[in-house]
Amino acid sequence: MKILWFCNIILPQIAKSISKPVTNTGGWIVGLSDSLLQIDEIELAVSFPINGSKSIVKGKVNRLKYYGFPKTKIKKYTRDVEKNVEKIIDQVNPDIIHIFGTEFPHSLAVVNACERLGILRKAVINIQGLVSIYAKHYYGGLPANVINNYTFRDFVKQNNIKQQRKDFEKRGIYEIEAIKKAYHIIGRTDWDKACTTNINPSVEYHHCNEILRSEFYSHRWDIKKCERYSIFISQATYPIKGLHIMLEAMPEIIKRYPDAHLYIAGHNITDTDSLVSRAKTSSYGIYVKKLIEKYALIKHITFTGLLDEKGMRERFLKSHVFVSPSSIENSPNSLGEAMILGMPCVASDVGGVRNQLMHNVDGLTYQYDAPYMLAYYICKILNDDAIAINYSTKAKEHAGITHNKMTIVNELLAIYKDICIV
Repeated sequence: MKILWFCNIILPQIAKSISKPVTNTGGWIVGLSDSLLQIDEIELAVSFPINGSKSIVKGKVNRLKYYGFPKTKIKKYTRDVEKNVEKIIDQVNPDIIHIFGTEFPHSLAVVNACERLGILRKAVINIQGLVSIYAKHYYGGLPANVINNYTFRDFVKQNNIKQQRKDFEKRGIYEIEAIKKAYHIIGRTDWDKACTTNINPSVEYHHCNEILRSEFYSHRWDIKKCERYSIFISQATYPIKGLHIMLEAMPEIIKRYPDAHLYIAGHNITDTDSLVSRAKTSSYGIYVKKLIEKYALIKHITFTGLLDEKGMRERFLKSHVFVSPSSIENSPNSLGEAMILGMPCVASDVGGVRNQLMHNVDGLTYQYDAPYMLAYYICKILNDDAIAINYSTKAKEHAGITHNKMTIVNELLAIYKDICIV
C-alpha cells in the first residue's frame, strides 16, 4: 500500500537530514510513522510546508520518502500550494492520502488538488484541533482590557489577543471548506465527531486514537521519587492553554501547601528583564506577569525553557500532579503522556477530554473557568497519597488502552483499506 501523508510539521529524522530545526510538537505523528515503517507492505511518503524553499524539496531517509513544498502565509490560501501538491501526488501516485490537521490553508489545498485530480474519495482528513471552533473559546475568560491591549510586540506584528482570535477565524474559513468537501474524517472524541459532522453531515467518520512519543511508554511515575507539592503544565504561550486560570488557583493551593511550586514548560513569556525581551513580550505575557505579582507567586513559579522528548518525560516524572487547564482541547497529547506515565492528573472538562480521562475514576476534571475547583482538586491529590496512587494506577491502565500502538496501527490500516475499496 502506497500512503502519502500531508503534515504541518517536518518529522525529526527529515529535519535533521535537510538541516532544519527539529520541532518538539507532533510527537504522535512520529510514533505512528515509526510503527508503519516496520511493515514491509507499506510505502510511506510524507509531505510538508518548508521555509526558505522556492520549489519542491524531495529525498529519502531510510524507508521514508519526503516532499517539502514552499511555505506561504498561514492565513492565506494560494493556488501555488495547490499546484505543488498536485505535482507531489502525481509523483507518489498513492493508494491513500492522509491529511493531518485542518489548521492551515495548505490542508484545503490538498483537498482541492485531490478534487481536481478526481481522487478525493481516496483522501482522509485527520482532525487534530479545530481552529474554527477554538476561536470561539480563544479568550478563555480573560478581562476585556487584556483582550484589547497592545504591547510593542503586538503592535509591530499586528497580533494582540483579539487579532490572534481573528487569525483563528480566518484560518477556520479554510478549515470548514475542507471539511465540507471531505468524504472521510478520522477523529477520536465525541467532540471532534460532533463538530465535523455538524459542518458536513454526510462525511464518513472513522475512529482512531493516537500513538504517543516512544519515551512515555517505558517509564512510570513514582510518588516516592517526585518533588512533593509540585505541579506541571505543559504549554502556556497563549490564552487557550489556561495558564491564567492556573495562576488564579495557586493562592488557595499555597495556603494549604506553602511549598507548592508550579513548573511551566516553555520559554518565560513574562520576561521583561532586558530591552530585547520587553520588545518581544505579548499582551498575554504581561497579564500573566501581573497575576504572578498580584498573588506574590514569583518564588512558586518556574518556566522550564523548551524541553525535548526526554526533558518532558523527566519533568512529568518529577512532578506531583499534572494539570491541563485549557479552555478548549480535542484530546491533548500532554494529558495522554501524563496518564500513560501514571501521573495523577487534573484537567478542565472541555472538548474531548472526557473521552480521555474519566472524572473520579482515573483523574479529576473541573469546569475550566472555575479556578477554585481546580485548586480544590489539586489539593485533594496533594493531601492523600492513597488517592494519588489510585489515580496513577487507573490513569496508566486507561491510557494503555487508549494509546496502544498495535491497536492504533491496526485501526488505521483498516480505515485505509476501507477507503481504498470504495
